[in-house]
Amino acid sequence: MFNLSDLQPNSTAHHALPVIIKVSIVIPLTCMFLGCIIVMLHTFASHRQFLETSRYLLFAYMLVNDAFQVISSVVLFVLFVCQIKFPICYCIPLLFVSTATFQNTPLILAAMSLERYIAIVYPLQRPLAWRSDRIWVIILSLWIVSCLFPFIDFSIGKQDPNVDPFSTPVLCKTIKLNSSPIQMLFKAVISILFFAVVAVIILFTYVRILLETKKLRQDRASVNKAMYTVLLHGFQLVLCVLAFTHPITETLVVVHGWQPEDMAFFNYFTFILIPRFLSPLIYGFRDQSLRACIGKSLLYCSQKVSL
Repeated sequence: MFNLSDLQPNSTAHHALPVIIKVSIVIPLTCMFLGCIIVMLHTFASHRQFLETSRYLLFAYMLVNDAFQVISSVVLFVLFVCQIKFPICYCIPLLFVSTATFQNTPLILAAMSLERYIAIVYPLQRPLAWRSDRIWVIILSLWIVSCLFPFIDFSIGKQDPNVDPFSTPVLCKTIKLNSSPIQMLFKAVISILFFAVVAVIILFTYVRILLETKKLRQDRASVNKAMYTVLLHGFQLVLCVLAFTHPITETLVVVHGWQPEDMAFFNYFTFILIPRFLSPLIYGFRDQSLRACIGKSLLYCSQKVSL
């Protein structure tokens, strides 16, 4: 994930207005996103049919992960632009959650694609781990893997001797924890590995489901729907990969004379926040069953408020 430290504003009054505009854009959109997440999770918890279906449970897990990712990244964003400093021991949990949830996203996309592949190709011989009552094994495994790499990343770093982690106030940014070349190489390798493996899995599941459509004469609608869902997983993976294009986009700062903090905000908003904001729209509201239940829940809530 790109370095948000470029977002820190200049202390002059000239930069106060852009900072206010950026915060005014991010905070309302974040509140709307979290509101959608709450409505969807309440819908899941209120309907047994969703709790007994693996793909809905994975989708709910993705929503929870996206919520943690957005909350942690927005808190870091606000801390940067407001120039709030505190000891790094309080910064580590925020950076850990932000990094782990970011790494978790491609793993969830791979799991959701595999679930669709298994549901179509092996509908009557589904492995135990992919059944709704055992899907927690998959979810727990994804959490362990996604948390393992930031733990190693933060552990192998060299601590600045001039910074006391318990008393020296610093800006909360990743460079304070992973500024060594070994860490930068480790992050690059892990990121490439994560996204390459997920891309192969999504491509494999798409091709296999595509081939399955030629074999099945019945229930082609569900197979085609699964194929389009895997395509959407690929689209969201592309959005996640674009988060690593910041070295390219930052060259625009030199070529066109744009402000570094403006370019960093564009990268953050476009490649970190937007993919998360799209998740409920891509996977939630396009599902007829879920959309119908959400409509009923909203209608019920509006009636309760009017009373």
